[in-house]
Amino acid sequence: MTQSAAAHKLPATPRRLDPEDAQHALAEVQERLRRQQLVADLVHRQEEGDAKANLVEDLVHRQHEAELKTLLDGLHPADIAFILESLPKDERQTIWKLVSPEHDADVLLEVEDWVRESLIEAMDRQDLVAATGNMDADELADLAPDLPPDVVAEVQKGLTEEERAQLLEAMGYPEDSVGAIMDFEMVRVREDVTLEVVLRYLRRLHELPDHTDQIFVVDRQDKLQGILPLSRLLVSEPETEVRAVMNSDFLTLNPLDSDADAAGAFERYDLVSAPVMDDQGRLIGRVTIADVVDVMREDSQEQALSRAGLQEEDIFAPVSTALRNRAPWLLFNLCTAATASFVASQFEGTVSQIVILAFLMSIVAGIGGNSGNQTMTLIIRALAMGRITGRNLWQLVKRELFVTLMVGLCGSLVAALFAWAISHSIAIALVMMAAMICNMLVGASVGVLVPMVRARFGKDPAMGSSVLLTFATDSLGFFIFLGLATLFLL
Repeated sequence: MTQSAAAHKLPATPRRLDPEDAQHALAEVQERLRRQQLVADLVHRQEEGDAKANLVEDLVHRQHEAELKTLLDGLHPADIAFILESLPKDERQTIWKLVSPEHDADVLLEVEDWVRESLIEAMDRQDLVAATGNMDADELADLAPDLPPDVVAEVQKGLTEEERAQLLEAMGYPEDSVGAIMDFEMVRVREDVTLEVVLRYLRRLHELPDHTDQIFVVDRQDKLQGILPLSRLLVSEPETEVRAVMNSDFLTLNPLDSDADAAGAFERYDLVSAPVMDDQGRLIGRVTIADVVDVMREDSQEQALSRAGLQEEDIFAPVSTALRNRAPWLLFNLCTAATASFVASQFEGTVSQIVILAFLMSIVAGIGGNSGNQTMTLIIRALAMGRITGRNLWQLVKRELFVTLMVGLCGSLVAALFAWAISHSIAIALVMMAAMICNMLVGASVGVLVPMVRARFGKDPAMGSSVLLTFATDSLGFFIFLGLATLFLL
């Protein structure tokens, strides 16, 4: 029986705050930094070389630092990470210097990637080695891409052969794979021992690895034979052998599986942990619910940013960085908007004769875009969950078009009544009704096709999808509405 590694422990003193308390702590930090800056500004207004003013500034600065350090020492690393992510870079570095060295490793693991890079840049080599020296192999693998190579090499010297092999293995898997998020902390037992022996072994451990809900049963070649839930261990007779009560029907993951697929399995089967096996059936790690929650959160954030054509960035990043991130899709959006305006300009004669059309065509475009956005959101989520296949694709397309048609019929009646009320023309109301139904169908079609085509070519189905949808529903919406008006109203 072996435990692959000691559980990584968080500091015992700090406590986790709820979101409101974390925001309150952030407000306190910002207030103390503001007061410190006010004192510095007052001193700078004094005559240059005023020793008394400089002494006052130094004393106040030390007092503020002491208060900030006391506040930070009472926080959980996750809450310190939240504060660092919410501060501009200069203030972030000031606070980072006050964080206790014993918390450095945990904070680096908690912060977002774009903050972690700036924190690591502010640390010297010795501090980095000290912060990462006690990390587990899977945690070190998470940070390795952001660490200087010489620091990684120095930390590797302090690892055991087993830990070094685990680190190299974890670093060798693709970023979005199960192997990249699995950890090596787990309890393993043999199937030919009694539960009493297992219980005695567990009592000798300082603590169980986080999220341990089951013990893995392996043979002498580390091939997984079954799992022993802790609940079954506690309620079964101590004299019973492990093989008699272990569960041989269990879900396993491969290190090359997608982390999104693993997250879907955890959600579907209400898992707390799952073993990871290589192609030879050997147990090489496990994935826990904590890892899966991080994957779900990151995927959700990436999807929300992708739909607007954005990549993750520091909210306090320099303007040049923000421009490089946002400008391409905004320029593309400008081109699409110009195209829509050009389409509308081709019907200048129609609009000049029936001015009311200029007020109604924005409704047609807007409703088509909203309808398509609903369809697109459902499709992107279904793709993320793996629910769309070649067999059900056409059925899904027909369903979305039918639903959109039914909703369009109901909504277009309301729109037609509105158009009649302000124009007193049955013909305009009917054109409005037909154009809205057609544009809603356009929106639904684009909402299905754009994510599906991007996914088919291995691209992020959410990237820029809203921009493309707006382009289609605006341009075609104006064309359909003004084209029908030209045909039937002039």
